[in-house]
Amino acid sequence: MPKEKRLVVEGVITEVLSNTMFRVQVKERIILAYLSGKMRMKYRKLLPGEKVLVEISSYDLNKGRILQAITK
Repeated sequence: MPKEKRLVVEGVITEVLSNTMFRVQVKERIILAYLSGKMRMKYRKLLPGEKVLVEISSYDLNKGRILQAITK
């Protein structure tokens, strides 16, 4: 059985919530996202307005996982 298809998109953090949860604006929608394990291990702090790469499941388009912060 193949794994589920995941979408990787760029978004902007709009709100920081507790337990490493964030509200991220992706195109026209706002989704709920959490930090991936590698970002938790590195203690990466994210602030509102930062651009991030978000992996969204094809089953639930309202939740995602933050893979990395995009820096200039």
